[in-house]
Amino acid sequence: MIESSRLVDITRLPLRGVTRSGDTLHVAALTTMEELAADPIVKERLPLVSEALLASASTQLRNMATIGGNLMQRTRCRYFRDRSVAACNKRAPGSGCAAVANVARMHAILGANEHCIALHASDLCVTLVALDAIVHLKGATRKRSIPLTEFYVMPGDRPDIESVLEHGELITQVEVPLLSLGARSGYLKVRDRASYEFALTSAAAALVLESRARAQRGDRHRNGHLHRRDASRRAAARPGRQSGGCGDR
Repeated sequence: MIESSRLVDITRLPLRGVTRSGDTLHVAALTTMEELAADPIVKERLPLVSEALLASASTQLRNMATIGGNLMQRTRCRYFRDRSVAACNKRAPGSGCAAVANVARMHAILGANEHCIALHASDLCVTLVALDAIVHLKGATRKRSIPLTEFYVMPGDRPDIESVLEHGELITQVEVPLLSLGARSGYLKVRDRASYEFALTSAAAALVLESRARAQRGDRHRNGHLHRRDASRRAAARPGRQSGGCGDR
């Protein structure tokens, strides 16, 4: 899929660990998926994140895979990963998209176009978008922070460009606002089998129960390169009335 003349080992950089500052959790990029899923603060205040991580992969993989790597993983599109398929705009811009005219069961429903219908495979990203997470980047000359909702880009006519990450930049940490005490949240993943399969569709949602209203936010999967916030993510309802849900279909 990818040929590179140079590989850089970043595993020894001091970018590992989970720390709390007030109502914000700071997750260093080299923290493993297993470490984040098992973190006591995550399990108490961000259970949907732990649920998504545990549904993502086996324990062996979670002990190796990092949070930064999870955000930057490439699509699972079968045509992108099969080099015998010539038509793939993500691999060879301008060559076409084989998925458009062929079997595309596990491809995007929304957020795609005629150039590419691949989707981002991360379960974790679905929950982080719902939580308004912020990605911190560092390059040779500057640091910057970008909301995760703005980190990934639509395919346009260059599906090979998947994020705003520039040459020489690294993800250093992800900043995640903690849900308030008493908030209800969850991650739902629909897949062909329970033993670590990629999602057919998924959704993350959080509810904060207040005295006279319910504040809601959520994100859904199967939205191409982007993880899309539901338009009704912050809805209010009177006590006893059900507030709008978040989902893909």
